[in-house]
Parts: sequence; C-alpha cells; structure tokens
Amino acid sequence: MYEDDTAVAFLDRFPTLRGHALVAPRQHRERVVEDFTLDEYLALQSVIHRVGRALANAVPTERLYVLSLGSAQGNRHVHWHLAPLPPGVPYSEQQLAALDWEKTGILDSSQDEQAQLATRIRELL
Repeated sequence: MYEDDTAVAFLDRFPTLRGHALVAPRQHRERVVEDFTLDEYLALQSVIHRVGRALANAVPTERLYVLSLGSAQGNRHVHWHLAPLPPGVPYSEQQLAALDWEKTGILDSSQDEQAQLATRIRELL
C-alpha cells in the first residue's frame, strides 16, 4: 500500500474494521518512543498522518484510531495500528472493543476486495 526508505504501511490481514492498516519502521525498533530520535519519530508520524488521511477518505470513518500495540513477549517490532471506526457503531462496541477480534470476529473480505481497497488508499496518498 505504501513504502519509503523509512516505513511501510499495509492493510491488516485479519481486520476487525474495514481499512485497518499498520505502519511500521523498516528498521527493527522495539520501544515506541525511546528507540527513535525526534526526527525519526516525526518522520514516522508524518507517514501515519498521510496514511490516516487516505484511509479516512477511502472508507467511511467516524473516528480514526491510532495506537501502538505489542510487547516484549510478542509483536516486538514497533508498529502503529490505524483503524477507521465507521459511523453508527454503538458506543459499547467502540474503542478497544472494536479491535477485539474474539468478540467482533474478523471481517469477511476477499483478497480481491482488500487489493482494491489498498489500491484506492494508494491513489489517495
């Protein structure tokens, strides 16, 4: 979907929300703030901003969630989740509940649908 010398962005393989994407630095980093210089961090945040704007224009979005998840036990590589919450989701199903695949399930979307969405987002970047 997006890549440059410092970062890659791609759609989540198992999304709970349509358009759920990840942005990750190319270099391995484990701590979301401490492992980056200010310039490196701001460069990544610029990519997150660009991808987030494209996502919000590609799919109906009431709120764009941007968060970094992971731990030393799993998903050690720093990455940010960009998850567009669609309009009309009841409050009890928003925020972290919207990302809980055990409760919401994984979206049923074909590889072709994901590829079309990735193309649309890339066009909007």
